[in-house]
Amino acid sequence: MLKIRLSRLGKKKNPFYRVVVIDEKKKVTGKPAATLGTWYPSKNKKNIDNKQLLDWVNKGAKVSPAVKELLKP
Repeated sequence: MLKIRLSRLGKKKNPFYRVVVIDEKKKVTGKPAATLGTWYPSKNKKNIDNKQLLDWVNKGAKVSPAVKELLKP
């Protein structure tokens, strides 16, 4: 089962996250099937490709609660 979730990158105390599609049984640091966007919490800047996100949801990927919160306006 594929899941859309956040993958943490960056430095200590300066993280940024990628929104990735990955098998739910793999580690978050594993190779994703696709990268849908990024989120910089320190700058409050998010860049997510909504069209690709909807395509993956239609293919059966589930969205994690953290990504659902991120998608709220």
